Amino acid sequence: MSQEPLLPETRFDPSPVTAKPLPARPATRAGLGLMMRLEFAESMRARWFHFYALVVIGLMAMLITTGISESRVLGFTGLSRLLVTYIQIMMAVLPLFIIVTTARSMVGDREAGNLEYMLAFPVGLAAWYWGRFLTRLVLVLAPVGMALALASLYGLARGHAIPWSHIALYSGLVAALAACFLGIGFLISALSRSTEVALGASLLVWLALVALLDLMFLSVLIQGQVAPDAVIAIALANPLQSFRTASMILFDPQLILLGPSSYVILDHFGVMGYVAWAMAYPAALGGVLAAIGYWRFTRGDLV
Repeated sequence: MSQEPLLPETRFDPSPVTAKPLPARPATRAGLGLMMRLEFAESMRARWFHFYALVVIGLMAMLITTGISESRVLGFTGLSRLLVTYIQIMMAVLPLFIIVTTARSMVGDREAGNLEYMLAFPVGLAAWYWGRFLTRLVLVLAPVGMALALASLYGLARGHAIPWSHIALYSGLVAALAACFLGIGFLISALSRSTEVALGASLLVWLALVALLDLMFLSVLIQGQVAPDAVIAIALANPLQSFRTASMILFDPQLILLGPSSYVILDHFGVMGYVAWAMAYPAALGGVLAAIGYWRFTRGDLV
């Protein structure tokens, strides 16, 4: 008779079984850095960034080749003439690019299912949201910085005096304007339920802000017996108008082109006080709007 194989002897271990701890969630700073690297890699593959960089740097190259720095208009010549023209053009180009591309970012990820995929990773919502915000701010400002560097190299090659202080102030103004419209774009993206709604709302906001630059709007307010100080306050509440006036005040400290309204501005702010306001106000407005967008984003249906 064949014997059945004996089962292996099992020994009971009385010691308690301790479960292995789960991997800790990354710290906020580590998660923020991870999301910034991921957003940077995705933006480098996106067509909007390459087209945006080509437009921003190409505009500077086009102004250089036209010889605009050799002309004299209202006393401006050399690199100062080139910079004031470039900044006035960027006032219309930069906000439109930022608000249209940013307003479709989060809602586009929600529609494509990318947001649900990203939420599966151990990264907090704060790191995901603000990582995208900071990365987009850097990516938007990088081509502008390259364009200003190109203008400086051109000025040095041509023997023009380089207004380094004006270049630094212009860089601050552009950074503040970019932060403002990034905040508007993130707020629109958090409130919208589809990319079509986000795109339409972004264009509507941009057109409304551009319309506030129109003198016809201000003339209607004046005809309605509105106090001049209130009219100027409404105009300066527009971040585009604040940027435009600050870019003018650097080369025209008396604001002759603005007429009698310059007295109200200079009496209340002064030259450098208004430049500081034009930097602080749009940046703070963009941060507040982005924070409201984050609050709405975390309170709503994420997927």
